[in-house]
Amino acid sequence: MARYTGPVCRLCRAEGKKLMLKGDRCRSDKCAINRKRPAPGKDPKGRAGKRSDYGVQLREKQKLRRIYGMQERQFNLFFQRALRMAGITGENLFVLLERRLDNVVYRLRFAASRSQARQIVLHGHVRVNGRRVNVPSYLVKQEDEIEIREGSKNLVVIKEALKEFGKSGVMPWLHLDPDAMKGKFLVSPRRSDITDLADIKEQMIVEYYSK
Repeated sequence: MARYTGPVCRLCRAEGKKLMLKGDRCRSDKCAINRKRPAPGKDPKGRAGKRSDYGVQLREKQKLRRIYGMQERQFNLFFQRALRMAGITGENLFVLLERRLDNVVYRLRFAASRSQARQIVLHGHVRVNGRRVNVPSYLVKQEDEIEIREGSKNLVVIKEALKEFGKSGVMPWLHLDPDAMKGKFLVSPRRSDITDLADIKEQMIVEYYSK
């Protein structure tokens, strides 16, 4: 499957929003959004007209897809799964995305960004309920325990990322023991719990895929 290998700050500039794709850089003065750099492309102001309904829906979908670092086909599969679940489709989609192992590793502060979390999972540094899992899209369930395997606890990238725990903690649906490098997925979050993505309009994403 093809994946984006270009400059990720360009994606934030295209969406006009911090997508938190580069960890600490996104919180620093080097961030392209903090520096108010324009959207990529020639004469972006000349293209900044009123968007159609489809254009607005597309941008919401692209923002969410890029935040979680997914390709279109995989994101579409997650949406179709959310559609088949009981309840509100947009909220179901968020729950599924938050249950991805790479996202949980990021939320537990074992990685500075979701892309870094994905690499940590792919390289086999993570165990779920004592078993090594190297599939980033693996869906974590309630009461699952996620830990860094013993041989990987001295990795500098993980230690550096865990320093963030002391500043901001973890989301309320998670529990973390930073000394043991072990966490637990307590319960699936509600949409209202995902406060850092409160500005994403998931109903527009539902409307985009309903066309």
